[in-house]
Amino acid sequence: MSDGIPCLWMRGGTSKGAFFLAADLPADPATRDALLLRLMGSPDPRQIDGIGGADPLTSKVAILSPASRPDADVDYLFLQVFVDQPLVSAAQGCGNILAAVGPAAIERGLVPIAGDVTAVRVHMVNTGEVARAEVQTPNGRIRYTGDVRIDGVPGTAAGIPLLFQNIAGSVCGSLLPTGRAKDVIDGIECTLIDNGMPVVVMRAADFGLTGQESIDALEATNGPKSRIEHIRLQCGALMHLGDVAEASVPKMILVSAPLRGGAINTRSFIPKRVHTSIGVFAAISTATACLLPESPAAQLASIPADGRFVVEHPTGSTEVVLDIAPDLTVCGAGSLRTARKLMDGRVFA
Repeated sequence: MSDGIPCLWMRGGTSKGAFFLAADLPADPATRDALLLRLMGSPDPRQIDGIGGADPLTSKVAILSPASRPDADVDYLFLQVFVDQPLVSAAQGCGNILAAVGPAAIERGLVPIAGDVTAVRVHMVNTGEVARAEVQTPNGRIRYTGDVRIDGVPGTAAGIPLLFQNIAGSVCGSLLPTGRAKDVIDGIECTLIDNGMPVVVMRAADFGLTGQESIDALEATNGPKSRIEHIRLQCGALMHLGDVAEASVPKMILVSAPLRGGAINTRSFIPKRVHTSIGVFAAISTATACLLPESPAAQLASIPADGRFVVEHPTGSTEVVLDIAPDLTVCGAGSLRTARKLMDGRVFA
C-alpha cells in the first residue's frame, strides 16, 4: 500500500465519500476496516490525518465490484466510517452515496456507456436489494452538469433518478418489525419502520420541541438527545438489530406538521448527531410511516394525492415518490438525486 490506493472522491446527494474497487482493498474485512480508518483519519473529531471531512456525512466509503448476480450491473457495499470512534459499519445502506455509484461504476470501467442515458442496476450489498440509477451520458461521456437542484447542495447538477423496489424490511426483515404501526416506549409513541432504512418516527412535540429547531439548537439539547438515545437502544432489540449502542441504525426521526407545503417536517438523528438534511432511505421510510393511520407521523402529515412526498428538513426538503397500491401497500419508491466527481487519484495510509 506504500504506493497509494486508487480512490475516487465523489459527492453523492448530500454526502461525500471515497469510492474504491474491492480488488484494490484487502479482502479480509477486519484488515480492510483498519485501513479505512487510517485513510479517513478516524478516530479523531477533526479527522486531521485523513481525508474524512469531520462529519458523518463526509466520512463514508463505497466499495464497488463486478456484479455478483445476473439482475445487476455492479455490486455496491456501503461503509460508514465513524468520525470519533474506531468503528466501520456495514449495518445500513446509503441512498445519497448510491447516487454516485452509477457514475463511479462507469468511471472505473465496470459498466459501459449505453447511449445518452445509461441505466445502471446497482446491487446494494448491505441490504441485498437492487436499485436502478439513470446516468446522463450524452456523446459517450458522463455529464455531471445540469439544472437539477437538491436542497443541502449548492448550485445545480445533472439529475440522477433512483428507483427502488422490494425494499420493505431491507435490514429488519419486515416493514414493521414489531408487527405494529405504533409502539409506546418510555411513554413516547413511536413507529418502528424499515422501508429501505430502519428508522424510529416520533413526534417532536413529545420531547418538548417544536420540530423547527436549528441543528445547533438540537445539538445543544442534552435532555431530549439523552431521551432519544435511550429509546433508540430499546428499539434496537425490538427491530431485531440487537445491541445498537455502537451501531449507526436505527435512525431517529422527529416529525412535526409541514411548514412549507410539504408532506411532513423532520429532524433526523444519524443516530447521535443531527443530520443537516435527511437520508434518501430515511425519507422513504418516514414518508411510508405517514400512510399508517396509527403512526404519529400520519397525525401530522399532509398526504399528497400523486405519491410525491416532499419531506422537509433543516436545510430544505427531499422529494421521494412512493408507488402506492389501493390497499396502501408501497410497491416501489424513487428519488431524484445528483452527484459530482470531485477527485480521482491515490490515497495513502
